[in-house]
Amino acid sequence: MIPANLWIGLLAASAWLLALGWLWQLWQWLRHSSEVADLTQIPAENLPLHPDPSGGRPHATVVVPACNEEASIEATLRSLLASTGLRLQILAVDDRSSDRTGEIMDRLAAEMAIHPAVHSIEVLHIAELPPGWLGKPHALAIAAKLADAPWLLFTDGDVIFAPEAVSLAMRYALSERADHLVLLPEWTMGTHGERAMHGAIHAFTTWTFHPWRVADPKARHFIGVGGFNLVRRDTYRELGGFEALRLEVIEDLRFGWMVKRAGYRQRVARGPGLAKVRWSQGAWGVVQNLEKNLFALYRYRVGLALLAAFGLAVQMFLPIAALDAAAHSKSLFALLAGAGAVVLYASVAGLYIASRKATRVPPAYVLLYPFAATLLLFAVLRSITLAIGRGGVVWRGTLYSLKELRANAGKSW
Repeated sequence: MIPANLWIGLLAASAWLLALGWLWQLWQWLRHSSEVADLTQIPAENLPLHPDPSGGRPHATVVVPACNEEASIEATLRSLLASTGLRLQILAVDDRSSDRTGEIMDRLAAEMAIHPAVHSIEVLHIAELPPGWLGKPHALAIAAKLADAPWLLFTDGDVIFAPEAVSLAMRYALSERADHLVLLPEWTMGTHGERAMHGAIHAFTTWTFHPWRVADPKARHFIGVGGFNLVRRDTYRELGGFEALRLEVIEDLRFGWMVKRAGYRQRVARGPGLAKVRWSQGAWGVVQNLEKNLFALYRYRVGLALLAAFGLAVQMFLPIAALDAAAHSKSLFALLAGAGAVVLYASVAGLYIASRKATRVPPAYVLLYPFAATLLLFAVLRSITLAIGRGGVVWRGTLYSLKELRANAGKSW
């Protein structure tokens, strides 16, 4: 048996270690977050005009894969067709959809044929998925082969673009001499649950990802986001394209990892309103969307994933235990434990306040942080359990073998 005083002493020490960790993350965010470029705040004269490709070629090829996205695909494609400041080749990929996605794509392409515009749109229909591929990497790889521009923009079928979004991103990439640029999409939220989950996810992400360090070639930090991965076509091909990620569930993030590991110049930027996406419907929608991603994030290693779940559980329950100890004991160690928990929660609240412009989550949602964190812990355990129980990962109605995914997971991050 551990003596009560020793137990409370350990609790106090642990609470303060966590509190200092959160204080450090808050300090880092306050000190460096402004280093991430906001494309809407950069004067146009500070961004060079991108060169006009010869022969009327497009400046960028936009690849838009979609599987059963009839509710959003038209808005996405029309927003791209409204882009200003450059010419786009838009490749819309109907990836085995069973709804009206392909029909909507064809209708828009027919409209453009009748009323030619600055941009072109071509529709690709994929009826079958070949062995050894996941659906989305396959769709991206097939479309990329038809690219006729020096830049490729990989996006999703539910992102809405402002007219100047792609042009600003390209101009910034050129000004930075970047090979790969991620524009962080704005997560539009319609429910309290979505806001609570987004706030908690951002808070925990600050422990492992510092976007201002992405540009540092010596730092391990990297980024890849499915909604806006802009890359030079030559860089894409030199990396092997998505053929190198045939069985990768989180292909966007892994692609960013490949770019950074290979020594290419990677940049990240934000721009409120430039690219928007409704990523989930409610808090449970967040859990469902994380189902395929979280176990993949830990490369399907049960021990590593459970270790992450344990760390999340400690983050969640240790400060509660510290507050409980302070409420039921007047010992010095108990008071120190409670003080550590208070500092911890104050630091989390500070992060919510400091990052409100980036997350669009009102600081008051920090009150729901404990509940959102608990739901995130459940999401991690659910992702592991479902993958093991099913013997694989289900994505867009297709089951992909866990054995095959593990064999192709490659190195850890």
